Amino acid sequence: MITLAIGTKNPAKVFAVKETLLKEPIKMETVSAPSGVSDQPFSNNETKLGALNRAQYAREKIDADVGIGLEGGVYLHEGVYYLCNWGVMVTKDGQVYAASGLSLPLPREYTTGLEAGKELSHIIGNDIGKKDGAVGLLTNGRITRKRMFAHIVESCYGMYQFNQ
Repeated sequence: MITLAIGTKNPAKVFAVKETLLKEPIKMETVSAPSGVSDQPFSNNETKLGALNRAQYAREKIDADVGIGLEGGVYLHEGVYYLCNWGVMVTKDGQVYAASGLSLPLPREYTTGLEAGKELSHIIGNDIGKKDGAVGLLTNGRITRKRMFAHIVESCYGMYQFNQ
């Protein structure tokens, strides 16, 4: 049985990992892990780095076999802000498995707040980051934050299994 450190206490992210890997022979533990990036990451690179930092910190904190970090962010493309999200899984021996998920345009009314340095979750409000997330709101509940991150967890864990 392997030990997996989940680099967050965010309920939506924790649920995504635990629900996705429920049937695997894994002992899971959550760790409050810093992203080391802006509260609102503003690029795919920064968002991916936040996920990597969370995964590494969590893995090292409890000396787990594997750590996973999940991070949401935004990026600007052709004048439109898009939602982005990344997951990174790291192993004790230094292997790194990264995957990104759904990307979709954000309504223009969020632009002013984002450019003023506000987090997307604060612009939307209602503790959305711990619930269905912006993706849940923008897809009318068809894709929740949990489901979005579950897809990333499946991808990272699948790559990890493939390389074992």
